[in-house]
Amino acid sequence: MTEIRIARREDDEALADLDRRTWSPIHAVLPEPPPGKPFFDVAHPPGQHLVAERGGRVVGYVRLVQPVPEPCGDHVRQIQGLAVDTGERCAGVGRALIEAACAEAARQGARRITLRVLGWNTAAQRLYERAGFKIEGVLREEFHLDGQYVDDILMARSLRSRDLPKAMSPEATSI
Repeated sequence: MTEIRIARREDDEALADLDRRTWSPIHAVLPEPPPGKPFFDVAHPPGQHLVAERGGRVVGYVRLVQPVPEPCGDHVRQIQGLAVDTGERCAGVGRALIEAACAEAARQGARRITLRVLGWNTAAQRLYERAGFKIEGVLREEFHLDGQYVDDILMARSLRSRDLPKAMSPEATSI
């Protein structure tokens, strides 16, 4: 059983460790996080993250933010990070985190959720497509990573109450 909940400050060490272990140039444009770097900071507080736990162990997270922090952008949320422990992949954790992020975005009043994914990360693109996201744009050769030019794929999904599971609360929800 996987439980999804809003992150707490005490998750910092487990999330920092997960972030380091799952880092890859396949999905990251930022450098590998160094050992000892805290996961949470002023720009990325616990309340922006949903955490997946299995057997009391953190096995994944998703970061959900308002990308334009102005009233004109109140209706949009963006996934700005998703990680699943390597041993938990293909077990529904990523999909559960995406659905929980959509539910939380709807609870916050959003009508739309967006994300960006690297063009060479086809596994993530398929996961997002299965969760109802559609490609809305491609920024060709937006990044130069690992010696190659890589496209930045822009994806989005409309949020409608009939499409969403029960909205997240600070208490854990089993999925």
